[in-house]
This record gives sequence, structure tokens and C-alpha cells, in this order.
Amino acid sequence: MDTRKLYEFNVDERMEIYALIKSADVRVAKNGNQYLALVMTDTSGEMPGMVWEATPEMVATFKAGEVVVMQAVRQVYQGKPQLKILHIGLPDLAADVDPDDFVASAPMRKKEMEEEVTQLLFQITNPNWNRIVRYLLQKHADTFYAYPAAKKNHHAFNGGLAYHTISIARLATSVAAQYEQVDRSLLYAGALLHDLGKTVELSGPVGTTYTTSGNLIGHIVLIDEEIVLAAHELNIDLHAEDMLLLRHVVLAHHGLLEYGSPVRPMVLEANILHQLDELDASIQMIDTVLEHTEPGQFSERVFGLDGRMMYRKNAENK
Repeated sequence: MDTRKLYEFNVDERMEIYALIKSADVRVAKNGNQYLALVMTDTSGEMPGMVWEATPEMVATFKAGEVVVMQAVRQVYQGKPQLKILHIGLPDLAADVDPDDFVASAPMRKKEMEEEVTQLLFQITNPNWNRIVRYLLQKHADTFYAYPAAKKNHHAFNGGLAYHTISIARLATSVAAQYEQVDRSLLYAGALLHDLGKTVELSGPVGTTYTTSGNLIGHIVLIDEEIVLAAHELNIDLHAEDMLLLRHVVLAHHGLLEYGSPVRPMVLEANILHQLDELDASIQMIDTVLEHTEPGQFSERVFGLDGRMMYRKNAENK
């Protein structure tokens, strides 16, 4: 069994490795036969591949979250890496494999992220916002520090949700230092809460899928609902201006209605949060795709960046 990772193999090179099934979709080919469209992953990244003429037993066995033994050839299809899967099976019972070992993790430890969030909470001086943020972070503490920030695009790794949140909070601190008119409490509260609904929208860090609530409602409305319920629990007036502002900042953070925001940003802090969210997410997507791009070459097209290719500079030009 080769110990290399998916992206350590060259194009047209055959591999036999352990890998994690990140997603598994059952589809029907033109001839009427079922096949599995898989996304395989390990700590180096993820690659799609097909298992043709999948039997009912294979459909039942090879699901998201399963570690498998895979024989495959790395290929390129329409400029993107792809696997030609030759054989796939379950590991021997004696094999020491843990799905968590195949999931990339945030560059910060959980304890470090908890400490940084705690320090940020002290800077939220509005008592209602502070109580709401503390209440909801405590309620979702287990999932907030473990979940990814997305299924596929940005910060799609274990702990990515908290790390993305902290990244935005750091950016928010710099912006607030530059522009004294910014309400730091409002911006920090919005930053900490803006993506917390993903703890309900997503299933978890291994074999991440969208939950029923995630598909039908989405994380923006889900976290607004959580804010409303928390306010009722804490006897905070939802109609007070400070609560309307907090909800607005969170509801508007995708910026545009077509991107999922129920409203567009109409206060300064809402607009800043939207811009910082875009900035941090795009930088993470660019970093991820350039990791798998040779110097002096263009990357594959990135859906989350409007289908743009990214160019990786040669090392001597850094």
C-alpha cells in the first residue's frame, strides 16, 4: 500500500492507497445503468472519480464518510484533476484507519482558537450583543470549533468554521483601527455570529453534506432564528435598535440577494462584514487551488471565483 497522498501522484500514475469518500452521488448513465460519482479526499486535497456500473451492494457500501482502499490512475479532465477508479473496496478489519486522519485541519489548535474568541468577546461592550454572542457560542461550542466553513469552497476542513471566523475578526480589528467611526462591538458581534448557522446547515467535518435544514433554509436564516430564540431566552427586546442592527449585520453578510442575503447591507458595519467575508473566503480558495498548481502555470477554473483561473508566480518572483 502506497503511503503517498492523492496530490503526490503524477498525472497518469497508478495509485493504491487509502482514501476517504467525501461525497457519493448515485447517478444513471445513458445506458440506464447506475454509477457512483465519488469525491475522494485525504489531507492533500480532494479529487472526483466514477465507479461505473455500480451494483446495489456498492451503492449501499460506498457512502460519504467511509475509508476505502482504492486503485486508481490520476488523470486530467477539462483541465481539472480526476481519478480513473480501477477498483474500490473496504479495508481489512485489521487495518488501522480513522476517517479523521483523512480530513485536513485548521492551522490553529482548538484551544488557541477558543482563547482568541474569548479575548474578542471582552471587546463587545454592548451588553445585549455580548450576552447573545456568548450564549450562542456556548450552545454550539462543540460544533463551532470542529466544523468546516463550507462543504467544498472555502475553509472546507476540520475547524475551518472557527478559523474563518477568527480570520474575519482579525481583519475587522484592523479595519476598526483605520476607521474610528466603525462600531467595533457591532462589527465583532456580527463577525462571530455570521456563519454560526453552518453548525446546523452542515453535517460535520467528515463526509460533509448539507442537512435538511441546510438545504431548505440555509445558514443565514438559521442563525437569525437562533438569535431570535436566544433573545427570548435571555429576555432581550428584539425590537430594540441594537438587536435590529445585530440581526441586520448577520442577515446582510452575503451582500446580494442572489447570493442568499435576505437584505443588502444598509449600515457601515454590515457592509464591512460582507467585504471581509468575501476577502477571507477568496484568499482561502486561491491558496487552496495554487497548492496544486505548478509555478508558472494557471490553475483549474474555480467555481467560487466566478470560474476564473489563478496564476502561480515563479518562486524567484516572490
